[in-house]
Amino acid sequence: MSETSRKALAMPPETPADISVFEDRGAYVLRNQEGLALYTYDLDVDGRPHCVNKCAETWPPVLASDDASAVVGDWKSIQRGTARQWSYRGKPVYTYSKDAPGETKGDGVDGKWRLVSV
Repeated sequence: MSETSRKALAMPPETPADISVFEDRGAYVLRNQEGLALYTYDLDVDGRPHCVNKCAETWPPVLASDDASAVVGDWKSIQRGTARQWSYRGKPVYTYSKDAPGETKGDGVDGKWRLVSV
């Protein structure tokens, strides 16, 4: 690992308690508490979730716990019906129903889903 990479990994990014940070091959990987990778949806352009109904069955939203702070670093909880969903840098965050813990099968699906990376 280069010196620059070592310095970049010296301090993990600030995340809400609902989000876990792991180091994997010199980069930080963000996952929910069950170990599932986090994704954003390209069609969520206005900071609101547009993946609803059937879409949300395949791409479950990452919901904020009841006691979560509304803003943590680049993270903000946004309204989703009666619940609050996490967004990262203005994009609502989801998991992928076909992933198992540690997998990233959803990255690039339909050319619209992106793995959250730091």
